Formats: sequence, C-alpha cells, structure tokens
Amino acid sequence: MTSPTRTDGDAVRHGVAGIDGYRAAAGADAGGDAAGCSFVGAGEGPEVPLAPRARLWPALGAVYRAQLSRARVARIPLLFVATFQSLGIMVLMRGVVDGGAEARAVVAGSSVLVVAFVALNLLAQYFGQLRAGGGLDHYATLPVPAASVVLGAAAAYASFTVPGVVVTAVAGSVLFQLPLGGLWVLVAVVPLAGAALAGLGAALGLLAPRPELATLGGQLGMSAALLLGVLPAGGLPLAVRWARDLLPSTYGVEAFARTFEPHPDWGHVVADLAVCAAVGVLSLALATRAYRWAATR
Repeated sequence: MTSPTRTDGDAVRHGVAGIDGYRAAAGADAGGDAAGCSFVGAGEGPEVPLAPRARLWPALGAVYRAQLSRARVARIPLLFVATFQSLGIMVLMRGVVDGGAEARAVVAGSSVLVVAFVALNLLAQYFGQLRAGGGLDHYATLPVPAASVVLGAAAAYASFTVPGVVVTAVAGSVLFQLPLGGLWVLVAVVPLAGAALAGLGAALGLLAPRPELATLGGQLGMSAALLLGVLPAGGLPLAVRWARDLLPSTYGVEAFARTFEPHPDWGHVVADLAVCAAVGVLSLALATRAYRWAATR
C-alpha cells in the first residue's frame, strides 16, 4: 500500500514554501536551524519541518479575540437576562432588608451573580456542547497550548459580565442607599471571581459525559452562587455557611461587601481577593487538565 503523502518534486516544493510562509508569519526564521521542530516524511521523500508550537500568551490572545468576536452578538441577550435577574433579586430583597450588613451582602452577592451566570453557567454549556459536537478535535489539532484555549474562552466569557456587574452594583447602591466610593474594587473582583467561576464552569462542561449534564451542572452551580452569595451569611445554618465558604465566588462577594462599610477594613479586602485569586488559579488548572483529558479521549 502506498503512502498518501506525495513526495514528488512539485509537491515537496509547494509544501516547504507553505510551511516557510507560516513560520515567517509566526516570527520564526524560515532559513534558520530547524532544531526543536517536528518532522514528517514518507518513503524516500525529504522530511518537511513543521511550524514551531505557539507560545502561551500570543495563543491566548488569539483565542480570546476569536471567542469574543464569535460570541459578541449571541451573548448580549443572555447578559441582559443575567443583569435583569440580579436587579429583580435586589428589588425583591428590598422589601425584607432595610440596611446594614444584610443590604451590603445583597448588593455584593447580586453583582457577583452576574459573573456566575455567564462565567459558570454559560461556559459549562459551551464546553459541554463543544465536546459533544467534536469541536475539541479542532482545537486539539492547533499548535497552541491547552491552557490558552481554556484561558482564552474563560476570559472572553468573563468580559461580557463587566457592564452587567457595574449596572447592578450602581443600581443596588442607590436602591439600598449604600456609598458608591468603593465601586472601584470591582476592577479586581470581576476578573478574580470570573476566573474562579469560569475555571469551574469549564471543568464541569469538559468532564460531563453528555451536554445535558454539563448544562445541569452549570445551572446547579449558578443556583448555589445565588442562594449562598446573595443571602446574608449571619442567618444561615452552620453547615450552609461551611458550604458557602467552599464556593469560589464567596470571597469576591465578601471583598466587595466590605467596601460598603463606613470604615472598610482593606486588609480583609485584600485577603479575600488573594483567596479568590488562589482559587481561580486552581480552578483554571483543573479546567486545563480536564481539557487535555477530554481532547485525548
């Protein structure tokens, strides 16, 4: 049986020219040393060098831009739903909460809930459908690190939450008569809570054997963020408070809620954000490992 790879002069010259062009576009020296690159060949034909593997940050930027442009139109209606949901929760809670620590918890939890809806729920559905439809095979053939695919998709989905979080936080502050001076901390809360929740959502979608289970897992996670993040922690049973401490978004909620106090304890705010960042790194590492596992099955 003959090899499907053509080894005649024209085919080889055409293939080498195309590969040299790709390497030149990637910044590699097409005429330089090819050490460290992979080679393929067939029969007696010459071996053709493959392009070098892309680095993490350029590949991450490319995946992020592709995901952002692809999902921009489709995600805007869902972002409106997430924001409207959080605003509705605050209006309902206004009838039973007057102010103080409970009001701060409601506003902070409702704001981070927008992040949970998009980064956890929608990302779990996206990766579940991507795995079921064979989309992971496309990404697996690209010369990009697995971490860049997970981080790029997670960052794109988290980016859609920024307008909704700002609108919810401002509206909630006005509704419950809370100070607006600490809203700048959202610059840290949104990416850190988004990273933690997006990593968890991606892992749920990649590990679920069927897309329906990925959707169910994302919705259950968002429900946990709703019940454990919006409700004030003081009145919850001890076992529920322990479960609340295990939720990645809790520390983003706590950090944001502390900024509404008359004299915020910025040391505790930084500590909460540090815990949120550590959980985000762990959850994204789990999602990267889940991606590698799902792409090779």
